Amino acid sequence: MISHSFYAVEPWSLRETEFDPDVLGQSESVFALGNGHIGWRGNLDEGEPHGLPGSYLNGVYESHPLPYAEAGYGDPEAGQTVINVTNGKVIRLLVDDAPFDLRYGRVLEHERVLDFRAGLLERRVAWESPGGKKVKVRSKRLVSLTQRAIAAISYEIEAVEHEMWVVVQSELVANETLPHFTGDPRTAAVLEAPLVPEEHSSRPAGAVLVHRTAVSGLRLAAAMGHEVQAPPSLNETVECFEDLARYTVTAVLKPGERLRLVKYVAYGWSQARSEPAVRAQVEGALAAAARTGWDGLVEEQRSYLDDFWARADVEVEGDAEIQQAVRFGLFHLLQAGARAQGRSIPAKGLTGTGYDGHTFWDTETFVLPVLTYTVPGAAADALRWRRDTLPMAKERASQLGLKGAAFPWRTIAGAECSGYWPASTAAFHVNADIADAVTRYIAATGDEEFEKTIGLDLLIETARLWRSLGHHDAQGRFRIDGVTGPDEYSAIADNNVYTNLMAQHNLLSAAELAERHSDLAQEAGVDAEEAASWRDAAAATFIPYDDLLGVHPQAEGFTSHEIWDFADTAPDQYPLLLHFPYFDLYRKQVIKQADLVLAMYLRSEAFTDEQKARNFAYYEALTVRDSSLSACIQAVMAAEVGHVQLAGDYLAEAALMDLDDLEHNTRDGLHVASLAGTWIALVAGLAGMREREDTLAFRPRLPSGITRLAVNLALHGSRLRVEITADTVTYRLLEGPSLKILHHDSPITLAEDTPVTRPIARIPPVAPLHQPQGREPRRRESQSMAGGGPVGEADRPSARRSPA
Repeated sequence: MISHSFYAVEPWSLRETEFDPDVLGQSESVFALGNGHIGWRGNLDEGEPHGLPGSYLNGVYESHPLPYAEAGYGDPEAGQTVINVTNGKVIRLLVDDAPFDLRYGRVLEHERVLDFRAGLLERRVAWESPGGKKVKVRSKRLVSLTQRAIAAISYEIEAVEHEMWVVVQSELVANETLPHFTGDPRTAAVLEAPLVPEEHSSRPAGAVLVHRTAVSGLRLAAAMGHEVQAPPSLNETVECFEDLARYTVTAVLKPGERLRLVKYVAYGWSQARSEPAVRAQVEGALAAAARTGWDGLVEEQRSYLDDFWARADVEVEGDAEIQQAVRFGLFHLLQAGARAQGRSIPAKGLTGTGYDGHTFWDTETFVLPVLTYTVPGAAADALRWRRDTLPMAKERASQLGLKGAAFPWRTIAGAECSGYWPASTAAFHVNADIADAVTRYIAATGDEEFEKTIGLDLLIETARLWRSLGHHDAQGRFRIDGVTGPDEYSAIADNNVYTNLMAQHNLLSAAELAERHSDLAQEAGVDAEEAASWRDAAAATFIPYDDLLGVHPQAEGFTSHEIWDFADTAPDQYPLLLHFPYFDLYRKQVIKQADLVLAMYLRSEAFTDEQKARNFAYYEALTVRDSSLSACIQAVMAAEVGHVQLAGDYLAEAALMDLDDLEHNTRDGLHVASLAGTWIALVAGLAGMREREDTLAFRPRLPSGITRLAVNLALHGSRLRVEITADTVTYRLLEGPSLKILHHDSPITLAEDTPVTRPIARIPPVAPLHQPQGREPRRRESQSMAGGGPVGEADRPSARRSPA
C-alpha cells in the first residue's frame, strides 16, 4: 500500500519523507511529471533502484501481432503498445569510488516533494557511503508546460566533513532493460528492445540519439545539453554510442563545496519527417531551453500554473486528505493533456505502461468534462485527435458492415487494438461518448470554429453509426441490440439503457448541428431525409422499464437474471473477473461499474426524481466496484438522491485511488479517470452541477465532514466561482460578461463582482441502502483534524497519511 506513515497530507504538495523500496513502483507513478507530450516517471535520479523505468512520448508505440486460436472475421490483426523511449533522467553519482545508491551505505535523510503550484519534483538526500564519506544531494526536475519538447533537471552535490572525488555521469539511455510485468510473450518481445538506432552524435557537454521503431515506423530523437558550476578541479568528457550518450564531470570537493549541474533534455518524434529534420527539431528546442535557462524555465512553469489554478482550483475545508487529493488529481490531469496537441489522453496518462498505454472511452466521459470547464483548449485538442482518426473509424465501421464511424474500444494511434469482441467492439457506446464530449464542449465554450470544423464531422459520422446499427421493430421502436454498455460484467445485451439514451442524444445533436450548418452538412452528404431519419430514430428509441420492480433494467431482460450469490463470494475473490468465468458473470445480476447509474447522471432529464431514487437503491445492491470508474459516479447519484454521507464515502474512494493504492496496481500508472472522478464527485456530486442546454444548474449539498467547498469553472469565456457551506451557496462571476445559471431550477443572472447568495434546501431523511456483502465503501469519518489548515496556509508537512 502506498498509504504509509511517511506520506504527508498537505494542501499543495505530495511529500515523501523516507525512502521505502517496497513502494518504489507506486511512488514513481504518483511523482511522475509530464505535459501531454513527454512523460517522465518519478524514478530516482540515479536510475536505480527502480520499480519501472519510464520515459514516454505521447503517440510513440510499437505494433505486435494479435494471433487467435480461432480467427474471426473483423478481429483486429495487430496491437499497439506504448514503449519506453530514450531515458534522459539518469544522472549517476560516484563518491570517491562508491556508486551513490540508496540500497548501500546509510541514508541519513530523504525527502521528495511534488509541488502542484511550481510544477517541480524536488529531492533532498543526505547519504553516507560504505567508505564513510557523507554527501548531500539536491535535485529539482520539471517537464515544461510552456516549452513542449523540454524537460530539465538541476542536480547539486555538496561534500560534508571530508574532501572527496565526485564523478557525475549524465546519460541518454535507449533500450533500457525493463522488468517483465506482462504475461504476453508477444508484448514482452516488443518491449525488450523496441528502438532501432539510426544516428548518434556528440558535441561539448551534449549529445543526440536518433532511433526508429522497427514495425510502427516512428522516428524519435532525444538530445541533451548541460551547464555546470563547480570548483576549478572540474574535468569533463562526452561519450556517444548507438544506445548511450554520457556526459561525465569529475571534481574534487572540499567540505561545504558544491557541484551543480543543469541538464536540458529535448524530445521529438514523427512518422513522416526525415532523420535530419527530427534531429534538427530537438537541437532547436534544446537551444531555446538553454537560452531560457533553468531559472527562466522555473519561472515560466510557475506562471503557467498560477494561471491554471486561478481558473481551476477546488477548495475543500474540513477534509485535508480530499483537499490534497483533488489538487493532486487536477495537476496530473493537466500534465496528461496540457500539451498533447493532436494526440490522445491515455487511461494512465504518461505515467506508466498499464493498459499498454491505450486510450479508452474514459477520456471523453471522465477526463474531458473536467478539462472542458478548466482547460477547454486541452479538451478541444483531445477531440481534434478523434476527428483526425475518423478515417480509421469509418474504415472499421465499413469492415463491420455499418455506416458512419466505429471508434475503437482501445487504441494509441486510432486503430482497434482489442481482440475481445464482447468487451471491445460490442461496446459501441464509445461513439456516443465522443459525441457527448463534443456537445458539452460546444455548449460550454460557444466555440463556433470548432463546431464547424471538428464537431460537425464527429457528430455526423457517429449518428450514421447508430442509424445503421439500430433498427425499428414491428412496434416502431428503435432498438439497438447485441451491444455492451459500460458494465463489463454484462455483454452482448439488447437495448442497454445507457447506450440507447446516449445514442438518442447523439442522433438529436447531430440533426440539430446539421440544420444549423446546412451548407457544411450538405458537403458531408447529409440531406434532409437523413437528418429526419436521425430525429425519427431518436424519438422512437426504446428505453426498457420493469413495471413489476418499478426500475429501469440495465438492459432488456437484465432484471430477470439470477442475482449473483454475494453471500458466498469471499473477499479475496474480488475482482470477480479474475476468479470466475465471464459466461457466469454475463448471465447474472452483478455489476462491475456504474452503468444505469451513469446514464442517470449523463442523461438526467430522461428520469424522474422517483425513478432515480428507486434505480439507485436497486443497483447499489448489485454493484461491486471492480472498476476504478465506478465510485465517482455512485458519489454523484448518491448526492442527488439524498444519500449525502454515502456520496462522501464514494468521493473518498475515488480521490484516494492512487494516493492509497486501493487497487494495488498504481505501480503500472495512475488511474487518470479516477483522478478526474474526484473533481466529478465534488462538482457534479456535492455541488450538484448539471448541464442544461447552454448553461449550468446547481443543487449543492455537503456531507458532515466537509464544511466548505469552492469551485472555479470556465463557462462561455467567463470565470464562475461557486462557494458552498452547510447552509448557503454563493455564486460569483469573477470575469466576463453576465452569465445565467440555475439554482434549484430557479434562474440567476450573474454580473461581474456582484455575488448572489442563496439558501441550500434541506434534504429529507432517506432509508439506508445496502451494497453487496463485503463491498460496502469504507465509512468516511470527519477528517477535519487531519491537517492542512485553511486554504492559503503555507505548504508544510501537516499530518501523515493513515494506513488504509
